[in-house]
Amino acid sequence: MDYLTLPADLPVPEDDGATDHLPGVQAPNLSLLDTAGRAVRLDALGPRRTVVYVYPLTGRPGTDVPEGWNSIPGARGCTPESCAFRDHFHDLLEAGAGRVYGLSSQDTDYQREVVERLGLPFDMLSDPALALADVLGLPTFEVAGMRLFKRLTLVIRAGAIEHVFYPVFPPNAHAQQVLTWLRENPL
Repeated sequence: MDYLTLPADLPVPEDDGATDHLPGVQAPNLSLLDTAGRAVRLDALGPRRTVVYVYPLTGRPGTDVPEGWNSIPGARGCTPESCAFRDHFHDLLEAGAGRVYGLSSQDTDYQREVVERLGLPFDMLSDPALALADVLGLPTFEVAGMRLFKRLTLVIRAGAIEHVFYPVFPPNAHAQQVLTWLRENPL
């Protein structure tokens, strides 16, 4: 399977309203480990905007994704999404993002390999217990005995969620969507 190319017939996720409650909500006092080994507190990210794109799981070459992955709306596309954030990273910073993080339930060692393999210029956050989903009521789904985040992006500023992108589709164009929003909503 080519993790960088998205099939043309992927099902489009529907907006089920699962994140409508989030804009204006305070970021939780929750520490997550990043791929540099630091504890990152989401409520203490500072006054600049932080973009946190949340996704189900990143596949690895030679490792199968769960059966039926391509038929789950919004599941496929984590690697192309991360590569797009990599490719637009400096543009995002110039448009007002203070930092960018990717976040999934995969452990820190797994995430560290993704950062190295994809050459990401930012750290990833690991939330194997899906604590962020539980505390904020983020949407999740189950597949192959795993509970995973649904794809969404949080823009956090001064300790509060300023904006939410949900659902995210197509994932490979999402970094551009975030960049456009940042440019259209300067501080």
